Amino acid sequence: MYKKLFYIFFLFILFSVISSGQVRVRIFANQKPSSASLTIAEGKYELDVYDGKSISLNAGDPVFLALYENKIAVKIRSSVSFMCDSLIVKGLTGNDRFYFRINSSTGERRIYSGDLQCISDLGVMVLINVCDPEQYIAGVVRTEGGPGKRPEYLKSQAVLARTFLYKHFDRHLIDGYNLCDNTHCQAYNGVCSDTLIVKATLETKGMVVLDRDSLLIISAFHSNCGGETSTSDFVWLSGHSYIKKVVDPYCINSPNAAWRKSIPINEWEKYLKKSGFAPAGPTPVSYNFSQLTRQNNYRIGSFSLPFGQIRNDLNLKSAFFSIVQEGNSITFRGRGYGHGVGLCQEGAMVMAARGFKYTDIIKFYYSDVIITDVNNAKIVKNDL
Repeated sequence: MYKKLFYIFFLFILFSVISSGQVRVRIFANQKPSSASLTIAEGKYELDVYDGKSISLNAGDPVFLALYENKIAVKIRSSVSFMCDSLIVKGLTGNDRFYFRINSSTGERRIYSGDLQCISDLGVMVLINVCDPEQYIAGVVRTEGGPGKRPEYLKSQAVLARTFLYKHFDRHLIDGYNLCDNTHCQAYNGVCSDTLIVKATLETKGMVVLDRDSLLIISAFHSNCGGETSTSDFVWLSGHSYIKKVVDPYCINSPNAAWRKSIPINEWEKYLKKSGFAPAGPTPVSYNFSQLTRQNNYRIGSFSLPFGQIRNDLNLKSAFFSIVQEGNSITFRGRGYGHGVGLCQEGAMVMAARGFKYTDIIKFYYSDVIITDVNNAKIVKNDL
């Protein structure tokens, strides 16, 4: 019912989001909230219910929400209570914020700007924050990139987050919103109060990264590349001209540049057997493998196994590692942290500290790209 009600409405939002100045983000998307509490922090709000009910809310006013028999039970202050299928808490001043937490009075409290939409959908409380794209981007940079960083690094993160937003703002089209707030889309925990991040976001307002055909790029980034970034086909089986291997001298002394993990050799042998490896005979097998530059597959004779699969199966920090047999153990000597595609965050931080501009940082990690206003992008069906 919910999807049918909002599908046509969202089609309009989809084609007007850039000019309308709002983005719809499902919050607490990887959780199943059964209750929530909201308190107006700043500005003035109006709570609207789709049967026409409207209630004014001022700073300090609390609102309590709970699922009950596939409906939303609403309690405002201590005097107003009712049931509904959906509601929207709508900001009226343009500078409106609210505190929000789910499931417990002692749970994590976040602060959001803009509006909150709440829908009961098949026993699930769907929560959507409708907010200004630039405030959303600042929140993403705070969550994904962290505070206390150099301005040019923060600008590079803001541009990449904005590029992702406009390339993927249809990702949850059928669900009635643009993006979710976890790593399936971009991590977002609400309003960013860090003045450096807010400033970096505003100073790059509207700026995105395009390829040579003026299409929005896949703006991937990761923690540390270990000295060499990966091509996208190593990770996603599809290549892009602007994502190439880049030798990165900037990240090699950073915290996540190197790692090591050991497991018993019998565990490794069981894992290889499960993955299809069968020794040719009684001769002892050498499991050693040196990966000095990024390669796609680990090999023993004619047997091969993607490094990415090994990483995922064994929960390793990266797919950029060598294997050394040491007595009764197998040691993974690894480099970097993350998938290795696109911008290396720790390398970008060092570049910013050495005086590089955000445009230089982005163009170091992405080949033959254009940094320009989003209105210059060619929006094609896959981007919508």
